[in-house]
Amino acid sequence: MKTTRIMAAALLIVGGGWTLNVAEAQQPGIHRTDLLKDDLGTPGREVVQVRVDFEPGAISIKHSHPGEEVAYVLEGSLEYQLEGRAPVTLHAGEALFIPDGVAHVAKNVGSSKASELATYIVNKGKPLVVPVK
Repeated sequence: MKTTRIMAAALLIVGGGWTLNVAEAQQPGIHRTDLLKDDLGTPGREVVQVRVDFEPGAISIKHSHPGEEVAYVLEGSLEYQLEGRAPVTLHAGEALFIPDGVAHVAKNVGSSKASELATYIVNKGKPLVVPVK
């Protein structure tokens, strides 16, 4: 019985990370590390934290999220292009708020690795990354 529970928990963990890895596979030079996922006090909402590492010149796909994102640059320089806004370049120690459903792209504009801590406050049970054409 205990082995069955352990196996079920392992499958949930692997399956939960699989959704992010599918999105990551479309983004050469970008590596995501899942850090935290937990329910919020508001029914149907959860918080997800992810470290995203960008190789020099790496650019994300155009995408949105089913909720808000706070992007905090840990190292390097990242340019963010939010739909309907002028591009903004952030350096280590700077943060950006990305509203619910706003399409955006992030690009490493430096000559070395850049990293962000992405904190998402999102609708539970929906794909975290939604590609936008």
